[in-house]
Amino acid sequence: MKVYLIGTGPGSREQMTAAALSAIEECPVLIGAPRLLEGREGKTCLPLIAAADIARAVRAQGEGPVGVLLSGDVGFYSGAKNLYPLLEDCEVVPLPGLSSLTCFCARLRTPWEDACIVSAHGRAHNAPGAVQSHRKTFILTGGSYRPDALCAQLTDWGLGDVRISVGERLSYPDERITTGTAAELAGRTFDTLAVVLAENPAPIRRPCAAPALADGDFLRDKTPMTKEEVRALCLSKLRIQPHHTVWDVGAGTGSVSVECCFGANEGRVFAIERKPEAVALLRANREKFGLTNLHIVEGTAPAALEDLPAPDRVFLGGTGGCMEDILRLAVQKNPAVWIVVTAVTLETIAEAMRCFSSLGFTNAEAVQIAATRTRQAGNYHLMDAQNPVWIVSGEARHD
Repeated sequence: MKVYLIGTGPGSREQMTAAALSAIEECPVLIGAPRLLEGREGKTCLPLIAAADIARAVRAQGEGPVGVLLSGDVGFYSGAKNLYPLLEDCEVVPLPGLSSLTCFCARLRTPWEDACIVSAHGRAHNAPGAVQSHRKTFILTGGSYRPDALCAQLTDWGLGDVRISVGERLSYPDERITTGTAAELAGRTFDTLAVVLAENPAPIRRPCAAPALADGDFLRDKTPMTKEEVRALCLSKLRIQPHHTVWDVGAGTGSVSVECCFGANEGRVFAIERKPEAVALLRANREKFGLTNLHIVEGTAPAALEDLPAPDRVFLGGTGGCMEDILRLAVQKNPAVWIVVTAVTLETIAEAMRCFSSLGFTNAEAVQIAATRTRQAGNYHLMDAQNPVWIVSGEARHD
């Protein structure tokens, strides 16, 4: 049996290809979402969406051809993907259509080859993270996740100034395109049939490929800072992924926080610090590096951690004598959290190992790093030893 998988474009007849219109005319039976079957007089129309239901309906027909109508293009977040393996015994003819991506970007007179593409239509997604880390992001919205929900999230993430364009009911007579900042559009109401193009002039990007930035890149004053060599090893032990939520407890100048922001460029980093002078430096370094994903929490842990989202990674640069309480709270929020602790005293390393053991951490290990730097003295260079630092890392046991 011949089965046409027909990309119908955004929806209107005028946006369909000649091949699509010809196939629709040829098929006595049409299957697809109710919206796509509207106005198909003289045809037997079966309103179905799930791939398995469509495949059963196709086989129930005595003879073909049968037309399966699919919105947009058959290769762009299309149901065609799930139909191919279910219709292997049929003569399947896919007919590409105009995608909402190409249609909307043409309306906006902007190219789309440089856009990051995200589908938030009934899928797990990290749309705010994509906007945060890309200059241009196209988002398919729908269902309960409408453009206003995306704009509200972006505003909450500190991205309220990002330029947002919303295209509603593209190609239909009541098509509407709205442009403004995320903060301006967060309170609007939009149609469920909508797409978004977000333009972020300052995406989070690592400035260089080095394992760690140079110490001189940070504003420091007299606040303690995790040095470059130690920081590089700590970042390696943290194993940060782009979407992660990170806590930096006892953030100091924010050198580790800044590095984590570049690693978690699609996530969020919370820098917790109790000293006012260090908080001021945190803000200055956040501004210097343009980090919208760095959220500064002024207060003392663990109390300051109570209302934070569950962390994927935690770095403890200072605990104020509350290490076990901080670790316990992190594990309560995420039983699979990965934690890295630095220690410069024997008492702290002993406490860290005891806590990791009592809380059931797996893969726990302790590494010591002792860096020595050169220091010029007249015509000579002397070796200037830095304080040894212990780095303890491990993962909480899964439930």
